[in-house]
Amino acid sequence: MTTPPELAARRTRSRMPAPAYFGISAIFHYLGPACAVLLFARIDVLGVAWLRIASAAVVFAVWRKPWRLVRRCSPEQRWVLLGLGVVLAAMNATFYLAIARLPLATVGAIEFLGPIVLAAAGVRSGRNAIALVLAVAGVAALADIQLAGAPLGFAFALVNCALFVRYVVLGHRIANTGVGFAGIDQLGAAMLIAALVATPFCLGAAAPAFTSPAALLAGAGVGICSSVIPYVTDQLAMARLSRHTFALMLSILPAVATVIGIVVLDQVPAVAELIGIALIAAGVSIHRQAKEK
Repeated sequence: MTTPPELAARRTRSRMPAPAYFGISAIFHYLGPACAVLLFARIDVLGVAWLRIASAAVVFAVWRKPWRLVRRCSPEQRWVLLGLGVVLAAMNATFYLAIARLPLATVGAIEFLGPIVLAAAGVRSGRNAIALVLAVAGVAALADIQLAGAPLGFAFALVNCALFVRYVVLGHRIANTGVGFAGIDQLGAAMLIAALVATPFCLGAAAPAFTSPAALLAGAGVGICSSVIPYVTDQLAMARLSRHTFALMLSILPAVATVIGIVVLDQVPAVAELIGIALIAAGVSIHRQAKEK
């Protein structure tokens, strides 16, 4: 039987277009990490990553109680959730290790290089091919990377890029299984797994936060802004968009990262980066989703 919350969710999804969910996700995808960068001065990078993952896991546990769904999952579905949990843990850690060494906009640009391959696989028209070319050109303009200056940061950003592709593939799979909140419940289960995976590697680095209520509260805020709001809205968007369309829309992330970097971190972009933002916006604006998923 469909519960009242699920009915409310369906009505909300019918009123709000999928790109609106994606827009919310894009903003919080980098707003939370930008705040995390400010926290790096007090807590080690991996410690902040653990606070993000653990606080998000607590929110999902209280809100969705995802273990109830796991009991009903098939063995195949459980493997998908395990894979997504491992990906979330590794992706969040490598992302933070990258933004600790490179500007947020640069990491955002590298992060998109993987999803652009997914978008390319879904090109079915001349219009979408042009959209893809514009988006790639925009990312290239934003990816002003000096390898000699931060090779380790670049390496972490590339690993995060590969993991982000896997997140999109697995996230899209769970978003299109079941009805109602099924995708979000599975996301919650995966986040609990991510917390278990990350704890042995990151908990020690987070230890200083346990003596500072302000740091704990800030870490929880980062988790909600970085791993609850954007991942939930990703699920709502993925349930209504093809994987290729969602991947192309991810091209807006470098532009959002640039804007967030300006506002929160005072990382002012160069002219080439501003041109990149314009190209990405143009590519996203002319893209059209195919009728079939």
